[in-house]
Amino acid sequence: MQPNTLLDAILDEAGISHAGLAAHVNQAGRARGLGLRYEHTAVARWLKGQRPRGQVPDLICEVLAARLRRPVTLDDIGLGVPGEPSAPHAGSLSGFVERATALWRSDEQQRPHVLGAPAVTGTPAVMPVWEWENPPEDVDVSRGGRHRVTPADIEMLRAARAHYEQMYRKAGGIATRTRIVGFLNAEAAPLLRGSYTDATGRQLHRATGGLVAITGICAYDSDAHGLAQRYFHQALRLAKASGDRGLGAYVIALLVNQSLFMREYRQAVAFAEAALRAAGRHITPALASDLYAMQAKAYAHLGDGGSALSCIRRAETAAERIRRGHEPDETGYVQPGLVNVQVAEALLSLGELAAAREHAAAAVGNPAHDRGRVHRLAMLSTIELRQGNAEQAVATAVQMAEQARGMESQRLRDRLRAVREHLARCGSAGTSEAAELIDGALRVPL
Repeated sequence: MQPNTLLDAILDEAGISHAGLAAHVNQAGRARGLGLRYEHTAVARWLKGQRPRGQVPDLICEVLAARLRRPVTLDDIGLGVPGEPSAPHAGSLSGFVERATALWRSDEQQRPHVLGAPAVTGTPAVMPVWEWENPPEDVDVSRGGRHRVTPADIEMLRAARAHYEQMYRKAGGIATRTRIVGFLNAEAAPLLRGSYTDATGRQLHRATGGLVAITGICAYDSDAHGLAQRYFHQALRLAKASGDRGLGAYVIALLVNQSLFMREYRQAVAFAEAALRAAGRHITPALASDLYAMQAKAYAHLGDGGSALSCIRRAETAAERIRRGHEPDETGYVQPGLVNVQVAEALLSLGELAAAREHAAAAVGNPAHDRGRVHRLAMLSTIELRQGNAEQAVATAVQMAEQARGMESQRLRDRLRAVREHLARCGSAGTSEAAELIDGALRVPL
């Protein structure tokens, strides 16, 4: 059940409260001979994604149309019936834009039904990937609006993506998400509703897709997994509108990473395969190496050592072909050593401790951005503890805790807690110092 952000947005536009809508629906129902007794709690359930019964959706449209003095359809309020004819724009790119911007608005306003929504699984999780991979394509993405979109506007979006990505890497997703969501509402939404040719529209949707992907990363880093998934799905739809298969493959890599975190290992394998297959020659060596490495992790968790080792070899081969300066901005996260730490995790799951430590040490030996270095040190410390090298593990954990200080990231906190628990069990000399440093890093308010 997904939050109904369209209904939330149109209620805000109409200036009507939850209690007010319930009262007006009851009144409209009486005019039809219905004895309705809805209260604000019912409206809250509708906003969480519950569909009201009987004639109530039509009554909501009637109430809002009178308030806004314009026609309001079931699709406008997010209550169109699956399988039934929709309003002309509902399944179109313009309809998608309205649904996407409604989510941005609800996120900025910190709506609990949006922030706390769980991630979907099964068919609802798979369909956005299938729709990206398969026809129909967007033949023409041009649009007529009040504001003419210029190359300077698109460059502003690209610069913003780079800015927020760096902020995320240094400060974490929790601090960054509120800023990037505000930017989406203030700057990106009006541009998507603006006036542009097909060629300009492709560039606009690509630039916005990159921004939305970073927003999803920040939501994932904040433990808002349902929200992160919706942003990733939006970014995938924007990638399709842009015609850039490489961007779509990058977004799917983000979905693969989230699937691994949620222990949906078969889904992670399938998504990575879809990205590699559909992007084809448009996929870059950096992205291919990351996708293969994540597949290796998924296979390792599934206990399929042969497939895991095969993917490790493919990841390493792709990594050797990476040429700095020939990769898009989005794959900049695939820094030297990233594949090593991914492979180390796969090998750790397979019980290959010596090989895992070799890759983890190689990862730490390469330069990385701040949060990436924390992850690498955490992996190395974990492997050292598993090998029984407690003294070295403690020294590595101290570096990790010092590096993590000041970052607001739920994923990093998970890493810190896991290492601390392992240290507590080993009871080695120096453990208390490392634990104290980790506790200090964990005291950063989220």
